Amino acid sequence: MTERERFERLRLIRSPRIGPVSYRQLLARFGSAGEALRAIPMLAERGGGRASVADAGAVEREIATTRALGGRYLLMGDADYPVLLDQMEGAPPALIVRGDAALAARPCVAIVGARNASAAACRFARSLAQDLGQREAVVVSGLARGIDTEAHRGSIDSGTIGVIACGIDMVFPPENAGLQEEVAQRGLLVTEHPPGVQPLARHFPARNRIIAGLALGTVVVEAAPKSGSLITARLAGEAGREVMAVPGSPIDPRAQGCNLLIREGATLIQTGADVMEAIGGFDPRMVRQESFDFVGEPVSSDVAEQERAVVIGLLGPSAVPVDELIRLSGLSPAVVQTVLLELELAGSLERHAGGRVSLR
Repeated sequence: MTERERFERLRLIRSPRIGPVSYRQLLARFGSAGEALRAIPMLAERGGGRASVADAGAVEREIATTRALGGRYLLMGDADYPVLLDQMEGAPPALIVRGDAALAARPCVAIVGARNASAAACRFARSLAQDLGQREAVVVSGLARGIDTEAHRGSIDSGTIGVIACGIDMVFPPENAGLQEEVAQRGLLVTEHPPGVQPLARHFPARNRIIAGLALGTVVVEAAPKSGSLITARLAGEAGREVMAVPGSPIDPRAQGCNLLIREGATLIQTGADVMEAIGGFDPRMVRQESFDFVGEPVSSDVAEQERAVVIGLLGPSAVPVDELIRLSGLSPAVVQTVLLELELAGSLERHAGGRVSLR
């Protein structure tokens, strides 16, 4: 990949209304980011709206700021882009990292849990992280209060990866400023956001998919039934990764999420040996060894107005699977995906987890 193509790919993902799915489809259809950028206004017009692309000067300033902060970019398609993360639906096309990116190539285990965790759970998370480090595993977590913090502290000497929901120049929570810097210096700090982005609530579920995607399995130490930790566990399970949980007292609300996971089939964890046994069954054939090459996304260069009307007529405010749209329309996947791409660029379509879409 030339430096020019790297710049244009970053500019593509920084453009309004471009997400991981549309990014892949555009590169698959046009072959280069530069051609995709030139085509965006035309595609959006076909979808009934207008679209702009990221300003080149703004992207240049972002790159300069990132470098000044000690960060560098890992783009999807780079040799050192994390292979396991590459398999996740909606994997971020561009990461900004500080630290040792080689850690992501080692066996990784995510440890997540409650921010308001009990003292016993915090102690267990720290001990489990130390145990896993002694077994040559890298611990991944989200640098949040509670369980995340203790997981990083327990693995800082053996290898830890912190994934944040903001720019690398931001810290959340504020009291973890020292820990975040230590992770960046001695481990690996990862984000998909450019410098200056604040830790907004909507960024955390997206952050969780990176945590789940980097790891062979996710351990939930303590979590309420509707916590973000369970989102991470669900994403891990959907990606075919191991889901593990530490049991707790049935009268402690912070343990209900873990107990529910175990009841639904998650592996019960008590020691690092339990974790390593669970992820030892991970089938390496599930992992694509080559870098993502943007081949296979069905898109078409020509869609008839009648075909476009059929797809739009099947859409509404309720999310539906794309496969269902293909079945009901009787059209080819290439045509349906192209119409959806045009609507997304026009600002009329919203994508949801699980390959579902709806009209805005």
